[in-house]
Amino acid sequence: MLLEKIKSLAKTYQAENVSVRRHLHANPELSYQEFETSKYVQATLSKIGIPFTVIATTGVLGIIEGKNPNKRIVALRADMDALPIVEENKVDYISKNHGVMHACGHDVHTTILLGAAKILWELRNEFEGTIKLLFQPGEEKNPGGASYMIRDGALQNPIPQGIVGLHVHPGLDKGKLSFRKGRVMASADELYVSIKGPGGHAATPHQTVDTVLVAAQLITSLQTIISRNRNPQQPSVLSICSIHGGNTTNVIPSEVKLMGTFRAMDETWRFEAHQLMMQQAKGLALATGAEIDFKVDVGYPTVDNEPVITEAAWKLADQFMGAENVEETEKRMGAEDFGYYSQVIPGCFFRVGVKNEAQGIIHNVHTPHFNIDEAAIEHGVGMMAWLGTQLFA
Repeated sequence: MLLEKIKSLAKTYQAENVSVRRHLHANPELSYQEFETSKYVQATLSKIGIPFTVIATTGVLGIIEGKNPNKRIVALRADMDALPIVEENKVDYISKNHGVMHACGHDVHTTILLGAAKILWELRNEFEGTIKLLFQPGEEKNPGGASYMIRDGALQNPIPQGIVGLHVHPGLDKGKLSFRKGRVMASADELYVSIKGPGGHAATPHQTVDTVLVAAQLITSLQTIISRNRNPQQPSVLSICSIHGGNTTNVIPSEVKLMGTFRAMDETWRFEAHQLMMQQAKGLALATGAEIDFKVDVGYPTVDNEPVITEAAWKLADQFMGAENVEETEKRMGAEDFGYYSQVIPGCFFRVGVKNEAQGIIHNVHTPHFNIDEAAIEHGVGMMAWLGTQLFA
């Protein structure tokens, strides 16, 4: 039975896959700089025998053809980039690149797809269709490596019927998976604001435009867009996370700069909110005499799990893991450029539990102590291979 073969191979190759993960973890590279990681993926695919092409500069697109390769086309995706974080874990495979860390688990994602690819290649005569392997750069940084993969034809020739991606979940125990139909992750747009005006002596504010006060007014007034204009049933977040202006106690600065992020679960509201933010800034500029440049850098779209493919994947997960180990995942206001793929073809983005409280593996992603229970790799590898053979079958 194919299911049992996949489980057996995932177990057989677990030690090898853990070694791959530790190599990748120790050698992280920032977004769009994944040159050595890309070479490693290419070398691994070559060793297995899987044909591939390099796209999006450091992206890798592999192809596995089973029997009747045109019968069904499934895409499986992993991201490869790391974050600018100084790792504080005490492990043998700690990052060798000081200030760069796989703090979001992309080393795990890449390992899982490489491990699944080896199984799928080995069993290629036991399933029908074609599987496209997408190893993408730059998930952590606008405009998102997924957009470049799509631009360079990752979803063409042949066109997949659907795409599957996964992410480690530090809040979910090892041995569990989680799925959700519909909107599961938010869009993410970056906000850049410059507030200018004639500065001057703090003792004579009437002779200046108080850019600090204008910044404070803008920050608080922007929150009314969320509280007063948004449908309360639509999750949305607007956070100003950086304020820069002035360098002494008695000078009103001529410029204050703000940076922040805007998240939404609804694409229509998302772009309505952009206009409201800019109108708010324009009105405040007129009221105060300040010059306000408000820029919205449009980022990743909402991750919207197509119901049919997600339900099918969920049922396959029940078969693979046991229904008692498959949960409904929560909505998250975090963002993922997987949303670009799910705008083009049906997508399913699911979670793999990596928490082990007994071992102290409890830290969240994007933190210096993030780590995983590596037993989760076996589950991820097997599940991705199982989905690759069964979706749309």
